[in-house]
Amino acid sequence: MGSVPAEIDGSGEGRLLMQRRYVTVDVFTDAVFGGNPLAVVLDAAGLAPGRMQAIAAEFNYAETTFVLPARGAGNTAHVRIFTPRSEVPFAGHPNVGTAVVLARELEAQGNSPTDLLLFEEAAGLVPMRVLREGGLVIGAELRAPEPLTTRSLASAQDAADCLSLSPSDIELAIHPPQVLSVGLPFLVVEVASREALRRARPNVAAHERILPSIGTDAVYAYCRGSRPEELHARMFSPLDGIVEDPATGSAAAATISRLAALRSEPDASIAWRIEQGIEMGRPSLLLGRTEKHGGAVTAVHVAGRAVPVMHGFLNVPPG
Repeated sequence: MGSVPAEIDGSGEGRLLMQRRYVTVDVFTDAVFGGNPLAVVLDAAGLAPGRMQAIAAEFNYAETTFVLPARGAGNTAHVRIFTPRSEVPFAGHPNVGTAVVLARELEAQGNSPTDLLLFEEAAGLVPMRVLREGGLVIGAELRAPEPLTTRSLASAQDAADCLSLSPSDIELAIHPPQVLSVGLPFLVVEVASREALRRARPNVAAHERILPSIGTDAVYAYCRGSRPEELHARMFSPLDGIVEDPATGSAAAATISRLAALRSEPDASIAWRIEQGIEMGRPSLLLGRTEKHGGAVTAVHVAGRAVPVMHGFLNVPPG
């Protein structure tokens, strides 16, 4: 963290602006301008929550992360995650992107390469496994901080209304529309076909009418691919300033955890492949992994690549 010379503000008075470093990455992709953009603000110690919220609104990405010193011995960092409108306790692509940025930063500073990072977040500790290719950090895999919780149910009509679809487009054979969470709640809805998923659009009035009362502000819709472990997905959260999200790791983790729990195998390690962002022109690939023992899902992981896009400094007024 540093300072820049006094600037002239709107009142004509000089003000000392503090510089905060940032890096942006595109997450769940190996190509720039694909995946889900993320801003990672380094040197965030001393920033007030209101200032963090203002910075997140300035970037206007689905999420922005702020990296602070770890509170607990042995942990890598304390990470706070903000959407353009609010702080969230956990999210998928912010963890993957932040892990890639921090692992590269630590190595650039002369630290020994590490393959495990541990982030402190509001939802709990989030272990991150660094992924490498030819020694270079190219991605990361998170382990969800909470076991799956299954919450409020929604009717096919309400789910369809949220997605601007008809009730016949909602698939009910495996599970009903339901709020699921492994750290952040989503209404998870299976739709009957890829064509129905393409037609889905967020209905803001329906979101306002339905979602707050069932404990969420977002809808994650998916359909099956050519195999049961392949999913196509879209996520809508206009109530949180995110009309559509290109890649949603926390919702993917909750969904595959639920699907794994519903399968008949008592013990299984299942690999999942989730495509998202196609309709937005920002194709994303999320690789999931669930561990099931004695009929219960004991761990859920989501992995992906991330590529750097921009870096620079924020000029932040003091206070």
